Amino acid sequence: MNAPVEHPVKIDSRLSRVAVDSPLVRRLSAECRGDVLFDIASRGRYSTDASIYQIFPIGVVVPRDEADARTALSIARELNVPVLPRGAGSSQCGQSVGEALVIDHSKSLHEVIAFDANAMTVTVQPGVVLDQLNAFLRPQGLWFPVDVSTSAQATIGGMAGNNSCGARSIEYGNMVHNVIGIDAILADGREIAFGPASEMHGVVSDALTGALSAIGAREHDEIARMVPHMLRRVGGYNIDVFHPQSVRPYTSDGAVNFAHLLVGSEGTLAYFSRLTLQLARLPANKTLGVVNFPSFRAAMASAQHIVTLKPTAVELIDRTMIELARANPAFRPVIERALIGEPAAILLVEFSGEDGSVQTERLERLTELMGDLGLPDAVVRITAPQAQKELWEVRKAGLNIMMSMKGDGKPVSFIEDCAVPLEHLEEYTERLTQIFRKHGTDGTWYAHASVGTLHVRPILDMRRGGAAKMRAIAEEASVMVRQYKGAYSGEHGDGLCRGEWVAWQFGPRLNAAFGEIKALFDPGNRMNPGKIVAPPRMDDTALFRFGPRYQRPAFEPALDWSSWDVQRDPLTGHETVPGSGGDPAHGLINAIEMCNNNGHCRKFDAGTMCPSFRVTRDEQHTTRGRANTLRLALAGELGQEEFAGDAVRDALDLCVSCKGCRRECPTGVDMAKLKIEFLAARNARYGVSLQQRLLAYLPRYAPRLSRLSWIANLRDRMPGAARLSERWLGLSRRRSLPQWHAPFLRPSGSRPSTCAPATAAPGREVVLFIDTFSNYFAQANAQAATRVLEAAGYTVHTNVLGPAKGRPLCCGRTFLAAGMVEQACAEARRTLDALLPYARRGVAIVGLEPSCLLTLRDEFLTYRFGEDALLVARNALLFEEFLVREKAAGRLSLKLKSLPNSQALLHGHCHQKAFAAFEAVKTVLDWIPGLQTQMVESSCCGMAGAFGYEAKHFDVSMKMAELTLLPAIRAAAPATLIVADGFSCRHQIADGTGRDAMHVAQVLDLALDGVQQSPRGIER
Repeated sequence: MNAPVEHPVKIDSRLSRVAVDSPLVRRLSAECRGDVLFDIASRGRYSTDASIYQIFPIGVVVPRDEADARTALSIARELNVPVLPRGAGSSQCGQSVGEALVIDHSKSLHEVIAFDANAMTVTVQPGVVLDQLNAFLRPQGLWFPVDVSTSAQATIGGMAGNNSCGARSIEYGNMVHNVIGIDAILADGREIAFGPASEMHGVVSDALTGALSAIGAREHDEIARMVPHMLRRVGGYNIDVFHPQSVRPYTSDGAVNFAHLLVGSEGTLAYFSRLTLQLARLPANKTLGVVNFPSFRAAMASAQHIVTLKPTAVELIDRTMIELARANPAFRPVIERALIGEPAAILLVEFSGEDGSVQTERLERLTELMGDLGLPDAVVRITAPQAQKELWEVRKAGLNIMMSMKGDGKPVSFIEDCAVPLEHLEEYTERLTQIFRKHGTDGTWYAHASVGTLHVRPILDMRRGGAAKMRAIAEEASVMVRQYKGAYSGEHGDGLCRGEWVAWQFGPRLNAAFGEIKALFDPGNRMNPGKIVAPPRMDDTALFRFGPRYQRPAFEPALDWSSWDVQRDPLTGHETVPGSGGDPAHGLINAIEMCNNNGHCRKFDAGTMCPSFRVTRDEQHTTRGRANTLRLALAGELGQEEFAGDAVRDALDLCVSCKGCRRECPTGVDMAKLKIEFLAARNARYGVSLQQRLLAYLPRYAPRLSRLSWIANLRDRMPGAARLSERWLGLSRRRSLPQWHAPFLRPSGSRPSTCAPATAAPGREVVLFIDTFSNYFAQANAQAATRVLEAAGYTVHTNVLGPAKGRPLCCGRTFLAAGMVEQACAEARRTLDALLPYARRGVAIVGLEPSCLLTLRDEFLTYRFGEDALLVARNALLFEEFLVREKAAGRLSLKLKSLPNSQALLHGHCHQKAFAAFEAVKTVLDWIPGLQTQMVESSCCGMAGAFGYEAKHFDVSMKMAELTLLPAIRAAAPATLIVADGFSCRHQIADGTGRDAMHVAQVLDLALDGVQQSPRGIER
């Protein structure tokens, strides 16, 4: 036995006493170097995938390397424990959940082992994410073309286990067509490299491959009779490798490759330790035609004609998805550029290849074809690569967009991958729609019209009668699939929802042959048992996420979640009024349950979400992991752990409230706001700590402390003071603190701004909302913004105090960060009362600090202040947003000159990105003659208010910054301007690089050309 090592081991002794004392836990904890997770919360986070099912695993091992994975597999084998290999956990049929020891290869097993550019092959570990692999291959002009919609999180191991397909399978085939070899570890510990039959020799492999070949030879005729002759067929095992039925050959010479038998086996035959893939050349040119249809049926009828033009992809987006995309601020402008009027459906038709003129010609032929089919002028041409990419992102988010429906009824995955020949697609979809309506519901449709595999999901309430309807619809749909000689499982695998249909699809003989294959690989039935062979019933409610035992307890939230507490009619799409949905937690539980576990938060590409996961790669720190922890805690499924308990605290500890999920999670899970609810509940249970109070009450004691700024600033100058602040207050000694200055707003001797309706120039006034940080720590920004606004001819109201003449206004965010909602509401009410007279006259309320100003547009709306909050929110704009708005309206006259600096590097505050306000910063910088601005593709800077100042979070904070932000700044030339609107962002940049970043207001102030007088001077 190996000596014990330092590594995360989580075991809940109160709930798992047998497991704690078991040899399995003792040995895994002692011998594995990766994470060993047997606590109830971790098991809960791995109990779900993107399906409707939930099964708590025995435990979880996250191996550190290949040797660690072998150790875990060996221990499980010796103790006869079932094993479930798992990647991103985004499976839609339940194949990645089960009562087994989960081995999560997504965290550490993500290396490229070998790469041959000439042969166009690559060998990878199973945890490599598709997008990361393609980023590695792109400089070589290559890619792995099985481009699934979950490419930002899907692992190659999971894709192989699922036999994934993707949008462009009509051109490149499925996973099975693109895998060359698989190095696998069998249930008995044997390690075999599976590949072409001609290359597999040896005593161990010969016995296995000989037995498999014998089964294939024996069932030759039955394979021809029962295996659908289609490209999209992923059910059962690929027994037709011995007598191919796919319309696309598995191998160029027709020879058997035994790796293809493992593809699509869902972890039931072996653990994949390495995979060798066939690559393709990146197409040099792409064009995209978006065909708008007046009816869904017309779109389905056209698909068979469009494919004759040899497109790379033909993807459907139906009316429901169009409207849901329009409701998402990230997707609205993208989808609307692709529409002509109000189409009932659109088809995304892509042409790609080496010769751009060929693709342009095909796009012309598409337009001509649609004219011939009676739809002239129906095609929107999209040729710009970025515009194409953005529209494909909307399509790739299809499942998540569909799942953003509010109410208990959701689109349910179980017949979404039935594949039928294109000539039957119109009739099939029409008949299936009638079946849905017979059962009082409707379906959502999108995806692969090119190959007759539409992702159709009937909207069902799985709490109330959904299981019975699911069974009935599945049985009626299966009759049609057989009639059209299609495949019941066309892409997403079998798992728990289609496993029982394997025998129906392939008949008793081939089903028995599948059992023989399973027994040859795994005679003890330990590899992901219950999938493909001997599966449970699809409608076994005991396996449902929202099964008979699932409870939704009464809970009084601190914020208003009533907009989530609605019901939606699946036929009309009509939603009931907020607060009428029957959620005993007044919408809070509904908001949490919006997470469909698809794992879009497990991404590493551009965007914000989710910065802590990018650093740790732990499921606990994904938005999905946190949402599951909250849901299970509220439902009482974590034993003694509750909503205000330690399990939820641990899951939310590294949540920096960046609000990235608010925008980037297509189902709209707002973890920052949910964290406020948790903190409020925990405060009610345990009270508020001294450190929380110190930071929360900053705006209230700031006026007094600023008078003693020389004392407050001693912390970073006096030897030993930083160490004491860490010991007493939890503030990291490695982090500098902001320096106090005399406030920008000076109540003594000043004249508060009035709300008189008359101005020297009507409509030429603004309220400059001076937040606490701009007032006491960054006065230069307030001064610069004032000068810029005055130079543009605006009257600037700054010292707005409202009815209660006292300290400056505050958004209350510091209180929210501590879960002190009552105090935050008090600040909000005071601020509203002061700003309402201006808002009622339509005066813009302009802010400098994104997190503060945007609180007026977000959390203020959840305090139940009604129309007052809505009115102020409608008039609240960031400084750059206001300038862009005024420029577009023709009201802005701002003379700017060139600067000595010709380059600017721009970092966006997370909240700017979450509210689609970041682009405005670049827009105003582009007004400066000769200034070239580059935006850093960065996630959160890592400071996140108080987070980066805390000793316990300092290391994680710096790791977040080091992902992209700080390296980009270090690489910038000394003369490059560094621009960041966020106060904490600028502090992180200064601490991490020694460079000073500027607010955009300062940059514009430097560029002012001459002095222009405002109608009325600044009021202070």
